[in-house]
Amino acid sequence: MKDHQEVLAIVEELKALYPTSLCSLEYEKDYELLFSVRLAAQCTDERVNMVTPALFARFPTLEALAQADVGEVEEYIHSTGFFRAKARDIVLASQMLLREYGGRVPDTMEELLKLPGVGRKTANLILGDVYHTPGVVVADTHCIRITGLLGLTDGTKDPAKVEQQLRSVLPPEESNDFCHRMVLHGRAVCIARRPQCASCTLRPWCDHFRASSQPEQ
Repeated sequence: MKDHQEVLAIVEELKALYPTSLCSLEYEKDYELLFSVRLAAQCTDERVNMVTPALFARFPTLEALAQADVGEVEEYIHSTGFFRAKARDIVLASQMLLREYGGRVPDTMEELLKLPGVGRKTANLILGDVYHTPGVVVADTHCIRITGLLGLTDGTKDPAKVEQQLRSVLPPEESNDFCHRMVLHGRAVCIARRPQCASCTLRPWCDHFRASSQPEQ
């Protein structure tokens, strides 16, 4: 595990590499981000961004989504996979947002987790990107994998444990942007099947690189 100075060095290097740490999902309204994250489960953000413009044009308000026929929603999101469950969750969550929260996406973990299809990853992303809540950690696959390689976590693949471990070491005001930068780094450099270790500027702090660079005894 890293000491405080090493953690800060990694955070600063990522900020230099990726100055703009935005979520790659495209949206205009808070609830659109909520549903886009749901669609992104087992699907690429790129695919979701291809699907959502037509979906939100057909159902331009939360009220329209709440009254939508689930089968029609399925047609719009079919290519994202698991479309039946996703369509059902979107319609039910729209109804609940109107019924329980006055049409506003909640700003607490407890309330967000009550929404159909919303887990901690989605809730943390909403809290970070919409409400800019300090200390949130979005433990997606890139974040889990790369922080384990770096030694920021103990290598666990359990999202809840990764979230807990990163919360304990990351500066709260940096954690949300850090997670977005992990995604960018995972796509550009630390690619799962072919990591570009030779060109990775995080090498000085990477446990995996250090271990793999040691000569065999």
